[in-house]
Amino acid sequence: MNLTHEHHEIQKTLKRFIDDEINPHVDEWEEAQMFPAHQVFKRLGELGLLGLTKPEEYGGAGLDYSYSAAMAEALGHIDCGGVPMAIGVQTDMATPALARFGSDELKRQFLAPAIAGEMVACIGVSEPAAGSDVASIKSRAVKDGDDYVITGQKMWITNSLQADWMCMLVNTGDGPAHKNKSLVIVPMRDGPNGKLTKGIEVAQKIRKIGMNSSDTGLIYFDEVRVPQRYRIGNEGQGFIYQMQQFQEERLWAASSCLQSLTNCIQWTIDWAQERKLFGASLADQQWVQFKLAELKTEVECLRALTYRAVDLYVQGQDVLELASMAKLKAGRLNRVVPDTCLQFWGGMGFTWENKVSRMYRDGRLGSIGGGADEVMLQILSRLMGIAKRPMPQ
Repeated sequence: MNLTHEHHEIQKTLKRFIDDEINPHVDEWEEAQMFPAHQVFKRLGELGLLGLTKPEEYGGAGLDYSYSAAMAEALGHIDCGGVPMAIGVQTDMATPALARFGSDELKRQFLAPAIAGEMVACIGVSEPAAGSDVASIKSRAVKDGDDYVITGQKMWITNSLQADWMCMLVNTGDGPAHKNKSLVIVPMRDGPNGKLTKGIEVAQKIRKIGMNSSDTGLIYFDEVRVPQRYRIGNEGQGFIYQMQQFQEERLWAASSCLQSLTNCIQWTIDWAQERKLFGASLADQQWVQFKLAELKTEVECLRALTYRAVDLYVQGQDVLELASMAKLKAGRLNRVVPDTCLQFWGGMGFTWENKVSRMYRDGRLGSIGGGADEVMLQILSRLMGIAKRPMPQ
């Protein structure tokens, strides 16, 4: 992936916005366990950053996926993981299937406002008993006249406490698990910041060990009535659409940690050069030098893998294998890099306010969310011809 002048300009614009309007408030938002999504997304929409790859007729820029990856990388300048993740849900997780398969009416009613930052979106796949095993979801939509009546639960849903709509995966039939699901746009409120739709209940705001500025909810749906025309694409194709959406989500996950991991290493280098012990600086210790060199090498390997996967994806190739590899490696490095760096910070690394300790907490999600490491390994094993079980996606 060769970053052009246009890629760099988008990154510069985003970094200026982060420096001016996000990072000064991150500590406050982390303490509040929520950030003002409508306010932040509105500004991002005004800058044209929420629809880089989306069709121009709905307010997007119509660019290829490399621009989304470049934006994801620049989000690594944010001094926490929760806000970038919430933005990524809006741009690369809740909206790709809608942009690709949704009707013109759906796109104008839900995609265009999401691109403009006037609506906050969330993606409703995971449930209390169905996380990485997407095929086992229990939420159901039953036809009643021209409507679907939806009943079920969705858990671990980023942005859901503030969302105006959900791209929801539900069972719409009784056939095989991979052919009985549909993606449906479910309005969560009667307007921006309005009352919850009848039948929708925010059952719990989930408190997490990291990603604190990102709101995460357990949502109940009790006979929620939604027009059937709010279905994305064909009935029964939801699982397939979601698998395609996952490819972009995993590329985004890998891209979004490149800068933050690089920052973590650089913060530690700066600290090690200042920290004195036993008559020398911490940076004078060969063990420290070698470990930081190894970590940076690992990050650059992830960058090369991710850039290659994005290149091939832009060319129209299926990158399930490479995207799964990148997601796996990103999750592992999000654990290893902050953990190793925190050790070099000593007691200072064990304080709550330290940026490395925040990365340590936030980064742990990378090996769980969007498909756990073990699911990535199952996918890769199947593609390699080793595993004989049906392949997850």
